Amino acid sequence: MPTKKPTLQERIALRVAKSKRDVFLTRDFATLSGEDQIIRALRGLVGERKLVRLGKGVYAKARPSSLTGKAVLANPDGFLSVAQQALARLGVRWESTQAQRAFAENRSTQIPVNPVLKVKGRFSRKLSYGASELVIER
Repeated sequence: MPTKKPTLQERIALRVAKSKRDVFLTRDFATLSGEDQIIRALRGLVGERKLVRLGKGVYAKARPSSLTGKAVLANPDGFLSVAQQALARLGVRWESTQAQRAFAENRSTQIPVNPVLKVKGRFSRKLSYGASELVIER
């Protein structure tokens, strides 16, 4: 009896599950198929709550929420950490803002609420998760 060949979506899901990375770009799966098919498969994984879409061509590992069942980031450090990884994967140089550094160094008790990063050079993509959108400082 012939074994069933895994679908593109199943092969991508397997790669994501095996990977230690939290952030994936569509080009990570370019060896598997054409761009349109990859995007369609990634959209299917978003629907299955295995990935969340952060922006154009940028996805992050997800898991279903135990409370609502909706997809939440698998990374326990939250959206800012995943956004930093996404920028690094895209080759964008960034640094923490002054307010984030002050909090990290115990010079301030104000917790930065909005995800803000200082970007060096050009970056025009939008990265968002749920109601949070990464704010870019120049």
